[in-house]
Amino acid sequence: MNIIVELFLLVAIVIYSYLEALVKLFIPVKRKSVSGEIVLITGAGHGIGRLTACEFAKHKSKLVLWDINKHGVEETAAECRKLGATARAFVVDCSKKEEIYSMIDKIKNDIGDVTIVVNNAGAVYPADLLSTKDEEITKTFEVNILGHFWIIKALLPSMMQRNHGHIITVASICGHGVIPYLIPYCSSKFAAVGFHRALTAEVAALGKNGIKTSCLCPVFVNTGFTKNPSTRLWPVLETDDVVKKLMDGILTDKKMIFVPSYLNLCLALEKFLPERALAAINRVQNVQFEAVVGHKHKKK
Repeated sequence: MNIIVELFLLVAIVIYSYLEALVKLFIPVKRKSVSGEIVLITGAGHGIGRLTACEFAKHKSKLVLWDINKHGVEETAAECRKLGATARAFVVDCSKKEEIYSMIDKIKNDIGDVTIVVNNAGAVYPADLLSTKDEEITKTFEVNILGHFWIIKALLPSMMQRNHGHIITVASICGHGVIPYLIPYCSSKFAAVGFHRALTAEVAALGKNGIKTSCLCPVFVNTGFTKNPSTRLWPVLETDDVVKKLMDGILTDKKMIFVPSYLNLCLALEKFLPERALAAINRVQNVQFEAVVGHKHKKK
């Protein structure tokens, strides 16, 4: 096709897309059914993972729950059963590739093919870089991003065969911007956001439009993941509020789920601000949480 014609078509598509997005602001988006879907949730023993499992239970999904904490994941499964869902709990270390592959084989044989996966398990060690142990850096990447690769490599073939599935990556605002004393965590979450975007592009290039992808990027959530977080400009979010936004995004096939939603605008503005202005914003923001700095425990 002539390049001039292609450029005109491109402009037309861009204009149409903006108009479509504007209209959707005033028209409720249809929500899909997840009843009967086999849903795997990692890090399901507490926090976002637990409440997400309960939300899927309300929608009558079949739940496969993973966590490294046996007591926590069994409690979550019990809560889901009280809501009328079938739920199986498994103790799985998402930093162990062979353990992941083995457990997914077991699930396929005993339960069936997973059609929705929520990669929620996470690790964080708040500290300055020199105080962070090598094994803590390794663990952060093994859980926060490498585990995603092993899980999706094991689950994607059946999704591709059926052209049906939904892959949810739980990332963070730290996957778009940086915070001191969280270098390994921020780096791993940048990788998780990149994984989501690249996977989304690859699935589209393969013509598998029945496989959906979503990525959750909240600010600090009050789950105990980081101790005593506080900021001046962002709220510290409650877990149930984040999970409501996550479920809304999943049921409407939203690609990127920012919580709060205005983060999307803030990140766009950052690209146009000079470095001095960004530094001033960070000072006003004054993000604080407990961290090990210089081998001492401080709030930073």
